Amino acid sequence: MKKFLVVFFLVQMAVWKTTSAQINDVAVKGKNFYNISLESSLKPFKKNDKEYIRKVAAEMFLQWQSLLRHTDTVSIMLWTADGSEILDYSGSLNQPLEWAKYMGNPNTNHEVGSGPKELSLHERAYEYLENPPKFTYEDLKFIVQTLKETGSKMTGKVIRVGATFDPGPEFAKSDFKYKRHREILGGNAMGEKSFVSCYSVLNADTHKYAGYPTGIPANTHFGTFFGRQSEHFLKDLGYDYIWFSNGFGFGVEGWNSTGAIFTGTDFIKNKMSETRLLIADFWKLYRKECPSYEIQTRGTNLSAGIDLARDGVDLKNIYGGNFNILPPPNSPWAALDGDFGLEMVGYMSRISEIPDNRYLFRYYTHDPWWVNSPWLDRYGSEPHDIYLPMSVSRINDRGEITPPTHLNFLTIDNTYGDMPAQVPDEVIPHILKARYNLPTQPGPLVWVYPFDEYHNWAYTQQERLPEIYYGDWLIRQAINNGFPLNTITSTKSFQTSLNNKPGLYNESILLCIVPDAGSAFEKQLINFVQNGGKLIVYGPADHIGAGFASLLNLQNVEPLEGEFQLNSTFSNDILEKKYPARIFHRSLFSGGGVRTKVKEQADKSTKILSTMLQNTKARDVVWVRTKPEWKGGKVGYVRGTNSSRFTGGKLLAPDDPEKWFAGGMYLRYILKEFGIEYNIDKQDPSVKNPVLTVSRSNNAFYFSGYVPNTTVKQRFKFPQGAPILNGFQTKFEKGFSTYSLPTAWNRECRIFIEQNDGIVSCKDIYSGDKDIRRRLEIDGLNNATVRIYPEDNITAEQLKVYLNSTYPWKTGSISFKAGDKKYGNHYVIEKVTGRVSVAW
Repeated sequence: MKKFLVVFFLVQMAVWKTTSAQINDVAVKGKNFYNISLESSLKPFKKNDKEYIRKVAAEMFLQWQSLLRHTDTVSIMLWTADGSEILDYSGSLNQPLEWAKYMGNPNTNHEVGSGPKELSLHERAYEYLENPPKFTYEDLKFIVQTLKETGSKMTGKVIRVGATFDPGPEFAKSDFKYKRHREILGGNAMGEKSFVSCYSVLNADTHKYAGYPTGIPANTHFGTFFGRQSEHFLKDLGYDYIWFSNGFGFGVEGWNSTGAIFTGTDFIKNKMSETRLLIADFWKLYRKECPSYEIQTRGTNLSAGIDLARDGVDLKNIYGGNFNILPPPNSPWAALDGDFGLEMVGYMSRISEIPDNRYLFRYYTHDPWWVNSPWLDRYGSEPHDIYLPMSVSRINDRGEITPPTHLNFLTIDNTYGDMPAQVPDEVIPHILKARYNLPTQPGPLVWVYPFDEYHNWAYTQQERLPEIYYGDWLIRQAINNGFPLNTITSTKSFQTSLNNKPGLYNESILLCIVPDAGSAFEKQLINFVQNGGKLIVYGPADHIGAGFASLLNLQNVEPLEGEFQLNSTFSNDILEKKYPARIFHRSLFSGGGVRTKVKEQADKSTKILSTMLQNTKARDVVWVRTKPEWKGGKVGYVRGTNSSRFTGGKLLAPDDPEKWFAGGMYLRYILKEFGIEYNIDKQDPSVKNPVLTVSRSNNAFYFSGYVPNTTVKQRFKFPQGAPILNGFQTKFEKGFSTYSLPTAWNRECRIFIEQNDGIVSCKDIYSGDKDIRRRLEIDGLNNATVRIYPEDNITAEQLKVYLNSTYPWKTGSISFKAGDKKYGNHYVIEKVTGRVSVAW
């Protein structure tokens, strides 16, 4: 029986290989990934036996075969140890291999498997199974080669294998880091001086290394040593690329809100230029010794602006250095702390500008070290961390919407070395659904990220470091409170993309900081608004130009900080216990004091929405302005308070929502003035708000969300009506569609309705007509105006609308009209009651 199964399996794989071209024809054109990486430790290879290793390799590719058809290249990224296998490599393949055969941290004061039982895995490690196999570098080379041969036979695709380097103590024993060369350690991410600093300098030692057969000379730069070792290791063992993990190459503190520049109480401005050069030197020295192998990067848990201001990470310099690197993906930490705002801000800010056209999305399925499998436990088998970050898209300088080109899975094996097929079976459909519906046009909100501005200020206007630090924290807080942001471009790309495609942002609201006075960007924004564009500006306006101040009707006065009372006209969320009417503004964490006021208070084109009061002094912090001659253009201003503080932990701690209003919420609230109302009804301020994204694909709106507390109710109203989520029912309340949604959700929306009350549903129904590919049924209409967004390229002649009709739809056909172009490509029917079927 076993022989039969093996033969059957091999025949099936041969068929798969020979038909791979045809299979790829089935994949959606233009939506294939360039590369899919399956990350794995060596734990699945529980026996050092060649046939066993081949069977494990075959199982790896078999489990993910339905996804791998959607890629050009497949990579296996091996978490062999912690990178010390590269540092310690002597050049001999007979050398014993220290590998990641542990659960927990093996580099503590307690030996593996010893110490009191109550010690946590962060305090002591265990071996993952009794008598784990022993490997040499020769065995590792065989595993690498077997993965390539097996993968090629089974998929018919190019197979690459990558090595990994982690700067920390987590995965394997490292005498190099924690005994012989402690001088290279810095940072406090897992205890004092626990992570390798990329710009450290090595003391001498006499050990034999592949790149230094007689030992390491004193004062050898770590980048030089590591680069030379990498070149030997990667070449000798047959690797194709290397992955820098946990912020390595991007400063010293990959996880913390403080770093080489920001101490938590101040910015050490005079260290910025020095730190920048140290990081740049690492990359140059590494590349001198290891010039050609591709480098993929994990990056930090933070964002481009935060990393720059706190740890001197000059991402622009790194990206522009021709180092053949991929930019960092989304951080996996949202699985641990639910901070999807920080994950999204980090992801978007770092891809606003990229070295070339490549960037990746990474998903956390298993953890091979810490006895957790996020898909099964941390996420509870809910796909929110798939749909939220996969709704992200970037707009390049040509105005093209570019999705991620690479996809990684951390990891395909768990801490016990098992590869449960349940996980790929459950995860793959969500990945593919998100990819099928990848964004094809800008979302309702487009973040115009100041990538160049932040990097220029960091070295020429260092008094603005608090402003750089603050900006991304504010947007993080806004996203965590429901601000639906998932499209990114840079200030540079915005300018060229708008010139190339003047109507690109007609259906979007731009979000950006106050532009530099006299800059081309400033002039373009003014022109954009005055010719019908919609813009929200956030942050301090201390350096505002006269022209932009005139556009906003803004003046700066004496800065204030501390506790304020709020006087706001917003009436958005409904709470049983209301939000506090107090806010705490810390200059250090909010880009300076509050000093903005509406200049011409009597100006009828200006609408003040929120003012902060301190004794007899008032500061205007949220307002909008529009003028008749602007052709429908409107600009909003949100000064913004980062309602967070430094308490000594890794991340800034949010202010107590029971005592203080969160300043990031104003960005969601101001959307009402632009026609987008997204409101949240809940018990009290301590109940966490949902996270929402709205992307555009094939002329549809795709709503995705994470609901940390499913007792909340969500209410929606857009300029074109209330969105009707396909497959759900909604109760209309005063023109809003309302939903009680699950923890994770993702729904298409092609129907918007203007209607006061009633219960409305939308669902797919069968075609029943050889010329119809799609049919939607909307029920519960009551004298409603319905706006329909068919797929791209569907003409009015191809669209069919029926009222109160059913199969075979021979009667009930009704007319419709083209909708107002300011709401995009859609059609309208008016004053309809009952059930409508729309088809194309």
